[in-house]
Amino acid sequence: METTIIGWSSGVKISVFGLGFVGLTTALGFSRKGYTVYGIEKDERKMVAIKNGKMPFMESGLDKALNAYLEKNFYVRSVQEAKEALNDSDCVFFCVGTPCGSSGAADLSHLKTAIDQAICSFTNDKFHVLVIKSTIPPSTTSEIIVPYVREKAKDNRSIGIANNPEFLREGYCWNDFCSPDRIVIGVEDKKSEEILRELYRSFDAPILSVNYSTAEFIKYLSNSVLATMISYANEMSIIADLIGNIDVANAFKILHMDKRWNNCSMTSYFYPGCGYGGYCLPKDTEALRAISKAKGFDPLILSQVIKTNENMPAKVAQMIMKKVNKTDKIGILGLSFKPNSDDVRETPSAKIIEELQKAGYENITAYDPVAVDNFMIEYPSIAIEFSRDLCDIVRVSDCLVIVTGWREFKSIKTSKTIIDCRYCMVDGDGR
Repeated sequence: METTIIGWSSGVKISVFGLGFVGLTTALGFSRKGYTVYGIEKDERKMVAIKNGKMPFMESGLDKALNAYLEKNFYVRSVQEAKEALNDSDCVFFCVGTPCGSSGAADLSHLKTAIDQAICSFTNDKFHVLVIKSTIPPSTTSEIIVPYVREKAKDNRSIGIANNPEFLREGYCWNDFCSPDRIVIGVEDKKSEEILRELYRSFDAPILSVNYSTAEFIKYLSNSVLATMISYANEMSIIADLIGNIDVANAFKILHMDKRWNNCSMTSYFYPGCGYGGYCLPKDTEALRAISKAKGFDPLILSQVIKTNENMPAKVAQMIMKKVNKTDKIGILGLSFKPNSDDVRETPSAKIIEELQKAGYENITAYDPVAVDNFMIEYPSIAIEFSRDLCDIVRVSDCLVIVTGWREFKSIKTSKTIIDCRYCMVDGDGR
């Protein structure tokens, strides 16, 4: 049973608006660390149940934590009782619902009401950080919440604003909060960042500070990829059933044995770039779509995957054209479809160069550590210059465009413009 308070700073006080899955887990998790925590709940039935040590919903581990910390350093308050607690709190976490409105947009009414309640309670000179843990779309904090708070607080600069997305799985909330794999803080003022970093300091996880919109986007990025994988798996099961005589469950279990899943190197696939190429992915996605349609089912997700990939070279070329003049000498870095390979079949580099040439960009030189000869053979109609030396192409080019994530491109030292279409200069992992 949870009985040990392991925190290091019981002087810090926290209020948590909303005691659902996220809010109650957050409140009890911080209580476990030794903080004084006030849980604020507007639903009287739920509030009374929690006050009496009873869980209003099923969530493993929270029942023991509730009984361990209730009235020790975790205190439950109704909205009407919360003014003093809010005024005394260093951080106020908002874990209220943001349901879909009729148009699909997030309904922020509950969040704004809770923010109003908090701001109206502040009567001292203490610096308070309002921390949005509710899930809100990217740009909401900067475009809606910050102006709203500034107006309500009459531009009171003793109020900081941050967002702190949660990555909790229902059924595993307690373990996920107590043992997180990362803590993301969306913050744009130094004082709020320092307070939140100190608040989370005793957690054994990296604390990553980003701006408001990036933090919000990370949450949606996480959820949308999970939703996509579920739907894509379902779409594949439909195709399998139509083809017939396929052991769907066993096929997926064997898929999961791929070391790219089990050793976590699947990240190289889930990373933005110029699109996929090579021999297998283009032909196999097309063939699977063809047999599915022949069986009477249009696989919309798979079709969109193919369409997105077909459109990526043009999108990348447009990005290059926005930054480069037609008179500039463009150095294309990378001709193989992926690093550590000399395969140039269906390589995005060829399609990007063709898009640039169609738009009138004629002064193009290309370099690849191993794939120049294969490229010249595979694409004889692409009339450009080729370089066999990285230092030489860096020297003669006005700007450089990284199209394949070879590791050696990370070491380029130049003041010239580099357009990193593979985002490999950020961490140099060669994705």
